[in-house]
Amino acid sequence: MKQKKALASLIAAGLLTTSLTASAELGDYGFWKTLSNLFSPPKADNPVTSEQANAAQYPLVNNPQGFSDGFSPGSYLNWQTVQLDPSTGALCGNGSPFKFFVNRVAHTSNTIIYMEGGGACWDYESCTGQTGIRGARNPDGIPDDYMSLLNPGASLVSPLVFRLHPWSGAKTQAWNMIYVPYCTGDTYTGDKVALYEDPSGEKEPLVWYHNGIKNVRSVVAWLKNNLQRPAQMMVAGCSAGSTGTLANYHPIRRDMEPSKGFLLNDSGPIYPAPVDGNLEQYPSILLHEKIRDAWGLDTNGNGPLDYIANELPAFSLNNMGTLYNGLAEKYVNDRMGHTQFWQDLNYSSYSYERFYEDIYNDPDQASREEKIHTRWHQDTNNLKSELEAYDNFGYFLPHYRGVNESHCTTIIEFANSDIQEQGLELDDFIDNLMNGNGAVMQASETDTQSDYEKGFNLLYWLLDQLL
Repeated sequence: MKQKKALASLIAAGLLTTSLTASAELGDYGFWKTLSNLFSPPKADNPVTSEQANAAQYPLVNNPQGFSDGFSPGSYLNWQTVQLDPSTGALCGNGSPFKFFVNRVAHTSNTIIYMEGGGACWDYESCTGQTGIRGARNPDGIPDDYMSLLNPGASLVSPLVFRLHPWSGAKTQAWNMIYVPYCTGDTYTGDKVALYEDPSGEKEPLVWYHNGIKNVRSVVAWLKNNLQRPAQMMVAGCSAGSTGTLANYHPIRRDMEPSKGFLLNDSGPIYPAPVDGNLEQYPSILLHEKIRDAWGLDTNGNGPLDYIANELPAFSLNNMGTLYNGLAEKYVNDRMGHTQFWQDLNYSSYSYERFYEDIYNDPDQASREEKIHTRWHQDTNNLKSELEAYDNFGYFLPHYRGVNESHCTTIIEFANSDIQEQGLELDDFIDNLMNGNGAVMQASETDTQSDYEKGFNLLYWLLDQLL
């Protein structure tokens, strides 16, 4: 049985390679090299250096000698669970071991690192999962079979990491795929052990590890020591995962050293919000104040924000939204993009619902939503204005899609994440981002009606029932 499965993997890898030969690009191997890789998988060629391993802040720490991580280098085209020892610094929020997932191909070094979305937390209810979709994802840790078809919210989440997607294409579907699950409730940015009291007093306090940045560093260490350096690399995510994409792009890109880098933030904005700004002009100030403290982002000059800012001169610690500026000016030859819906009601609710009295005390749902959207539009316009100063950081802002609270443009399929008035589909933006020359596309929808006039979509309805 094992021999048959191995043979099937070899045949599948060979067929995929053959189909791509005519469109080979930077990072792709030739036919004979690919054939050789099927039998003798390429080894790491960019391992962690002693300087990286001994860095004073957030070093790249290897699994201990002899530790079994579960990875089989020659097992192509299937999701493999990679275990990380806690000595690497990697932990889920509940203290369980952190793990991530690798889907390898033989024909290219190009790689997508995809960060999973799913909520945020800063109290007992949200970190234990009692608040549902508004709380932390995976509060009980990550199971080994997380990427099975029984968990389509991960294994089939986006055409970016779904090989041979039936409706939507992206060249990352032919790349090595790294899926980084989310289990710390801190958008992959935190570095703090928190103690959250049960408000009912009936249960023991919750010890919670906001350990996001260390988990990402541990993933990077493993990738460098086990896979080839990617010629092309995309870092992408949805929701909390795309917030983590922004926050971690610089250290990932610096250490992975791709020849070409791409960033795609889907619906996880870090909006401009000066610490001394006006709340009407910068509505996300209160959210940023909360997470700075709750997740340990500011720690006497030695926290995650300082770590990021040390090498990004245009990133101001007094305004987390300037991370876009810092990345755009640091990586002038990379192509970066931001996408979200104007009518997002998920990330926007996280951003304002628990911080503004006029929202949480309003008994009328429609009125609450209008107040949330008003602040979201203000913040989005602030970000849009900032990005317009850069040719290498584009945006794609459709109005509405009738699924998942109009949250995340790149999940499920790319269809209906469109800007109808300009005849643009999300595919156009992603193709421009990854294959274009010159300025990255910047497009925003002003038509507020057409998206609501689309016909009933049974798939979206079913998915919303599951969510």
